Amino acid sequence: MKIKLTKGYDLPIAGAVAADAGTRDIKAAAVAVAPGDFPGFVPKPDVAPGDVVGAGAPLMHDKTYPGLKLVSPLGGRVTAVVRGERRKLLQVVVEAEDGIEPQRFDTRQLTREKAVALLAGSGLLAMMRRRPYDIVPDPCEVPRDIFVTAIYSAPLELPLAARVGEADVELLELGTALLASLTPGKVYISHDKTWTLGRVKGAEMVEFRGKHPVGNVGVQISNIKPVNKGESVWTLDVETLRRVGYLMKHGVVDTSAVVGIVGPAVEEPCVVRTSAGAAVAPLLAAAGVVADGHHHRVVSGNVLVGTAIDADGYLHYPYRLLTVLDNGDDIDEFMGWASLSPSKMSVYRSFPGHFLKRLFRPDARLLGGRRAMILSGEYDAMMPMDILPEYLLKAIIARDIDKMEQLGIYEVAPEDFALAEYADTSKIPLQHIVREGIEFMRKEV
Repeated sequence: MKIKLTKGYDLPIAGAVAADAGTRDIKAAAVAVAPGDFPGFVPKPDVAPGDVVGAGAPLMHDKTYPGLKLVSPLGGRVTAVVRGERRKLLQVVVEAEDGIEPQRFDTRQLTREKAVALLAGSGLLAMMRRRPYDIVPDPCEVPRDIFVTAIYSAPLELPLAARVGEADVELLELGTALLASLTPGKVYISHDKTWTLGRVKGAEMVEFRGKHPVGNVGVQISNIKPVNKGESVWTLDVETLRRVGYLMKHGVVDTSAVVGIVGPAVEEPCVVRTSAGAAVAPLLAAAGVVADGHHHRVVSGNVLVGTAIDADGYLHYPYRLLTVLDNGDDIDEFMGWASLSPSKMSVYRSFPGHFLKRLFRPDARLLGGRRAMILSGEYDAMMPMDILPEYLLKAIIARDIDKMEQLGIYEVAPEDFALAEYADTSKIPLQHIVREGIEFMRKEV
């Protein structure tokens, strides 16, 4: 199956990793797991400061489904269980120690129930998402289908070849076989023209062509087999699929992560292999970045959906990208956001830079003020989905459940609105609105 999308936009941002760049190995001295990265997961810690844990050992479990775990990315000693207001669990920090055996899992003679328990207990189920609501899957439900995305279209993402290769085909097939046992439907793998691994046995292969957000799994679901009321599907990326296969073959969790250090403020963009949740300071140093909280914005993830962190913080899920921007707080610019400078990046023809075939170096400024939503179709141009985004957003703001259902709340996630949020002339926080609407639906329906 081949699908071509005509809507979307690829942000022309400088700071990508060179095509011939190698991968550096950086052993993580400390890692942190933040339950806030996993929507729908209600954490309860299983460890205390001073405890010794192996890689793959549980750090916390979900209060609703105790078998659903978040696990340690490396062997070491728990140094902090960080809490915030009202004792909300923010993160668990583990410092590496040598000689600690990883947690092992029994992958023999798996029934469907045992397979789900294996994924839940190994922390891999938490790396998947459920539609509707874009939350960690419910271990007790049976998904209609499972969708895997192997397209990395977000700004400055590493190419597919940096993440999976010919040596991983066996792992992808083992992972697909396990996932296929969890659903009466199909396991779909969406890919683009850069896919060179052939057909993965047991999966329905779908080729997409188009601009970002073609890599968003929600866009792929909408164009393959949309989610209707009363149905649920599970989603994951191809790296998580490879981790599932690795678990099936070796009986341990692969908690390594291939991370791109990219962005306009990075002098030497590079690729590093480290542990999931690793401290970012050594990674930034590998790219020659001296980041400070005054003039740099460090983002764990891409510029559209990533999480802003401190330079001494830790990688957040999905542990794929570290983007560094200038804050723009020290820039004195003539006419401010209304400047017609050709160095301005814009999706609109109002700015000369729109017509230039070049890469830009944007900073973290908002460049405009918030105002009322304008029904101009600018959201629709950025969303290749069969929904009416402006009207859905208005229904969410009004908390009109019937209209939210009719207009497609079950199909979307905040990331599907990220590009529209960038292009929005009204500077409305669309992703935040969608997440609030999703949480409202979870409570009321």
